[in-house]
Amino acid sequence: MRFRLAQPRFLALLLALLLVWQTTAAAAPTGSSSAAPRPRTSLRNTSGKTAKTAVVKPSKKKTSTRGRRGVPTYADSTAEDIVEYDDPIVRQAAVNALGRYNGSVVAIDPNTGRILTVVNQKLAFSEGFIPCSTIKPVIALAALEQNMITRDTMLRVSRRSYMNLTEAMAHSNNPFFEELGRRMGFPTVQHYARLMGIGELAGYNIPEEHPGALPLEPPMRGGVARMSSFGEGIQITPLQLGSLAATFANGGTLYYLQYPRSEEDQRNFAPRVKRKLNIEPLLPELREGMLASVLYGTGRPSYDPNGDLSLGKTGTCSDSKSRLGWFVSYADWMRPRIVLVVLLRGNTRRVKGGTAAEVAGRIYHFLHERNYFAKNGGLVGSASDPVFSGSRPD
Repeated sequence: MRFRLAQPRFLALLLALLLVWQTTAAAAPTGSSSAAPRPRTSLRNTSGKTAKTAVVKPSKKKTSTRGRRGVPTYADSTAEDIVEYDDPIVRQAAVNALGRYNGSVVAIDPNTGRILTVVNQKLAFSEGFIPCSTIKPVIALAALEQNMITRDTMLRVSRRSYMNLTEAMAHSNNPFFEELGRRMGFPTVQHYARLMGIGELAGYNIPEEHPGALPLEPPMRGGVARMSSFGEGIQITPLQLGSLAATFANGGTLYYLQYPRSEEDQRNFAPRVKRKLNIEPLLPELREGMLASVLYGTGRPSYDPNGDLSLGKTGTCSDSKSRLGWFVSYADWMRPRIVLVVLLRGNTRRVKGGTAAEVAGRIYHFLHERNYFAKNGGLVGSASDPVFSGSRPD
């Protein structure tokens, strides 16, 4: 009976001795240089005083965006541009809409391939960036051509959810397009990407332009599925993306983009066709998805209720240096008259496709307020129009 009563005391004493021994053992040097150091809350300096150090805790925020990625979100995007022969109205709209963002805007006439303005020419003529979700229209077009899907085909995108093409485009659903990529396979995806101008120069006699890159084999990270959802392994330039959108807008004619930067080039401007693609029968399904994106999907910030109805596709992702925000679009729905490509770079969450869409929306609003598209139902600017010589219409 005495042993039973004393047992709790004995156990408590034994536990206390064990804790003291563990504390002493932890504080004593192990004598091995390979032993992992224990976290400490203070260190002794040579003066014998205790120097406090911060305890490292896991951060809830993604600090890598601000640390590793040093590309600023805000910058003067017009500093090095040569603008003498840009369409001044379109350029003013683009510069005002871009504001302080570090980015580029390219505007194109989809019916001729003529570049109307390039804001931040250094960025626009760079070696290219991952296209993010702006690759999805290419994948959709390929899947339609290959009879993998129709407008009404429902694909499983989660355990209990299915989507058709329109909804997947509107909400930029990655699983939908990953499944399309897997079904088609890498050779088919690569073929259609190249057919649409990815991996080759989009312009004609634009010496600063780069061809971007199209992989020769499935990317190691995610393979063809990831390539199909947001362009893993692809490097695309704003000019290539604008050429792609212009082809969708005009019904299948892939023009060489031309950027007249002299009076002679302006006088002698004539459209140059690179190739014609028989995609017109497939475009209604594609356009429906891009319209849905603007009306209620990821591209909704571009919607101007008082202006011409536009179609578009957002893209948001990161490369090794920065976050990227894309928006590619054209207006209007029935008679396409301008293509806009907006690219944003930076190190904050403000850099995303939705913000790029917002920039495009401001451009459309500016042009609509000035009745820019009123002349004969088309672009005000033409090779002989005074707008292009630096003057403004009354």
